[in-house]
Amino acid sequence: MSTTTYPRYELQWTVGHTDTLEGEPTEFVQATVPGAVQLDWAKAKGWPPLEYGENWKAYGWMEDKFWVYRAVLPAVVLSKGEQVYFVCGGVDYHCDILVGEDRARVITREGMQRPFDLDISVNYKSGTFIEVRIRPTPKSVTSPVDRVQANRSTKPAVSYGWDFHPRVIPLGIWQRAHIETRPTLRLDRVSITCALRNNCQQAVLKLACGDLGDLPAEDGSYITRWSLFDDTGTLAHTEDVQYFGLFGMTLSEESIIENPKLWWPHTHGPQHLYTWKCELIDPLGNVIDSRNGRLGFRQVQLVMAPDQWHGPDYFPKGRNNPPITLEINGRPIFAKGANWVSPDIFPGRLDHATYRAQLDLVKSSNMEILRMWGGAPAQKEEFYDLCDEMGILVWQEFPLACNAYPDTADYLSQLEDEAEAMLLRLRTHPCIALWCGGNELFNNWSRMTDQSLALRTLNKLCLEFDPHTPFLPTSPIMGMAHGHYTFRDSNSGVEAWHLFQTAAATAYTEFGCGGPACLDVIREIIPAGELFPPKLGTSWESHHGLNAWQPTSWLHTDAIEHYFGPTTCLEELVERGQLLQAEGFKGLYEEARRQKPVASMALCWCLNEPWPTAANNSLISWPARPKPALFAVADACRPVLASARIKKFLWKAGEAFDPELWLLNDSPNPQPASVLVATFHGKGPGGKDISQTLMRFEFPALPANANHQGPKLHAILPPFDSDRFELRLTLEGRPECASRYTLAFRPSKARAAGGTAVMNLG
Repeated sequence: MSTTTYPRYELQWTVGHTDTLEGEPTEFVQATVPGAVQLDWAKAKGWPPLEYGENWKAYGWMEDKFWVYRAVLPAVVLSKGEQVYFVCGGVDYHCDILVGEDRARVITREGMQRPFDLDISVNYKSGTFIEVRIRPTPKSVTSPVDRVQANRSTKPAVSYGWDFHPRVIPLGIWQRAHIETRPTLRLDRVSITCALRNNCQQAVLKLACGDLGDLPAEDGSYITRWSLFDDTGTLAHTEDVQYFGLFGMTLSEESIIENPKLWWPHTHGPQHLYTWKCELIDPLGNVIDSRNGRLGFRQVQLVMAPDQWHGPDYFPKGRNNPPITLEINGRPIFAKGANWVSPDIFPGRLDHATYRAQLDLVKSSNMEILRMWGGAPAQKEEFYDLCDEMGILVWQEFPLACNAYPDTADYLSQLEDEAEAMLLRLRTHPCIALWCGGNELFNNWSRMTDQSLALRTLNKLCLEFDPHTPFLPTSPIMGMAHGHYTFRDSNSGVEAWHLFQTAAATAYTEFGCGGPACLDVIREIIPAGELFPPKLGTSWESHHGLNAWQPTSWLHTDAIEHYFGPTTCLEELVERGQLLQAEGFKGLYEEARRQKPVASMALCWCLNEPWPTAANNSLISWPARPKPALFAVADACRPVLASARIKKFLWKAGEAFDPELWLLNDSPNPQPASVLVATFHGKGPGGKDISQTLMRFEFPALPANANHQGPKLHAILPPFDSDRFELRLTLEGRPECASRYTLAFRPSKARAAGGTAVMNLG
């Protein structure tokens, strides 16, 4: 994305609502832009916080109103040959722009990702108004009142109601909006694309800019000068390209950069970013206009895992699973990360600080990739800039999720416009690792296929605008896996650990374990009289602790009671539920890593949430408050660690405890031989500490990005006098690779008899 600086005039907005497109609001209130109409109205009326209790229900009527933003056009200073523009990064969702004393309709547009760059010179008169009239929320049907209503638009489906998002549908100017004056002779539609070749030893640049405005078609004496600077400020490349009036553009052939500095995800190398500049120079050598931006050189491919081409090895044969191993700059990686939902119900109030707080947690948790889930909108530019700087890969989905989207001309035209805007804005960000059509489109509840015209359209656009970045039609595709989302299935009793240990997916791109928020969050959003015990029909349900998906999800009181017995207070419920979530996530990430190279990716559901939930699969509570599960995931995602495959979570006295020992290495560096020591710890009768070494094992040296499977332990569990015990693994001389597992324990009759620990090591 290119930037430039022209004289800017800020606008003072007000907003009001009406029942018709042409209607006049009876009242206007002060508006904040970027923002949302709901926030402005609630603030003006002194409403209590949306996040508390059932307050969100007061916002429902707003989705069916027409909303009118209005601002007085300021006096502008125009030099000869200048024009006046209305510049806006995006409106959510369907709007009309009216300008001047005649309220001339300049444009009607649908889609929140498409920016406005409107020449309003003809209608401009200071002291008159500019209006942005926003139409009601698009709904394909009146019933059911859920995400199905979004299946004929590119409005993100999540705000129509989800198991972690209340039905509050944002509307408004969600990106910056202002007036600019611009010269008629200027750069326009500047773009730069790049690709790596020859084993990443050469970067190939293609440079282009569009019509230069009022320059005579026959005048070829103007040039555009392109300059490229590395991250030390050193000039890496420059060239002058003459303007071709016949075609209304300047265009360079391929420009080659030898031995470019590469951009890597933060777990594999540095994040070298180049700065480019494009200048328009007149015949006298004066710089008339300029654009600048950033780019990074990286190559992303989806490749087959070793030996994947050889299966299946029986007849009749079908095709292989499609490739899903990420190869960055020629290096295959095991990608660890999370699904990212919009960090706020109202994307208009997101900013650099919001994104930074969450992305700092991502990076410190040893994750290198985020899947931008198709139910939520693409984020603001600040998000992708930060991912570029921090070395976080982005799997970017288009706004399709869990619906059957049609092959109609109207919908496809709208989708094409929205997708093109996303591609042009985001394609130069090195963090973009792959494009994806959307979420769960090949499942029973969506029933789309490879032949759906929406997905064929998206594939075509990605090939046209970003051909060197991979494209997937949806997630999951054949070989990949979504789920489970509970640690213990309430119907079958099967644990997620068991499901993963018996699975053979090529990538685990959604999996989760529900768990409660921390006590301070719960007390902030649940009225005191409803805090304990959690009940249906209360704010526990509105905030997704109960009946969000299944009757007890996402709190999972049945699983908590199964492992630890009845709970007597809120504090006990939260502590037990968070322990279960943390250990569940830790075991799932590590199991996915043990299945490398067949499995090549582990992305949990999910990192974050758009508002404070009482319980959720999220690792952090809104806006950026870590849950214990985040720290467990950070441990499980360390590049090198000692790991145990433990077959179940609940154990009893007298059982044979038999975890399998592993050494995991996802780093780009080989690892030396090391000695692993396994011990367990617990409380015996009378509170006496039980701690005993179970095994010492020498792991051989490991190549880069390789694991080693070690032996099984075998120990008869003693009668711990507690509802839990720990298995600890340490690597001698390498404390940063140690692991600790807390497991549930159910005493046997030996506890009542005062038995002592009996060890039987095999």
